[in-house]
Amino acid sequence: MEGTVFTPCLEGMKHVKSDQGEMLTKPFLELCKTILPVIDKFGAAMTLVKSDIGGNISRLEKNYLSDPDKFKYLYTFVQVEIESKTAKASSSCTNGLLWLTRAMDFLVELFRNLVAHQDWSMPQACGDSYQKTLKKWHGWLASSTFSMALKLAPDRKKFMDVISGSGDIYADMERFCAEFGPFLHDNHKFLATVGMDDMKAS
Repeated sequence: MEGTVFTPCLEGMKHVKSDQGEMLTKPFLELCKTILPVIDKFGAAMTLVKSDIGGNISRLEKNYLSDPDKFKYLYTFVQVEIESKTAKASSSCTNGLLWLTRAMDFLVELFRNLVAHQDWSMPQACGDSYQKTLKKWHGWLASSTFSMALKLAPDRKKFMDVISGSGDIYADMERFCAEFGPFLHDNHKFLATVGMDDMKAS
């Protein structure tokens, strides 16, 4: 593997915003897709996260492809659904974007933990990230399912060896968190302005 498992993500981040600083739909979704192979390396522990992220990317992509010109910018989905009063539906793109952003928050926090606490085990790093990001939005069922899945987290050293490739994995991980984090922050900020950032899991 040339570079690390993060190399495609770091490349993809350069294209996410327009020259005017607006979030572009296709590059943002493509960027999120480049993270799926990273999640794969976690094995069974992240099956739920991966299917959740994959499902939300597909939902947004399907709508984007229905009218690429109209949905060139990521937040158009939300604006259209707010006007049609469908934003709060569980199958809405607004909901998809919110949960996609939250799942990515979890991953960024997890990679941040792996860089900052190199003595932590994988379940410890996962558990801490979950507490800080997703837990408050999950009901009891989602929370217990998630906590059980995280117990299947792989051995940290094996995981790091698998994702390192020929690059400097800690440097790439740190850069990923530093550069991807602000995009997620922008999504939350936008969703908050339209009152959609605090929806809980049913």
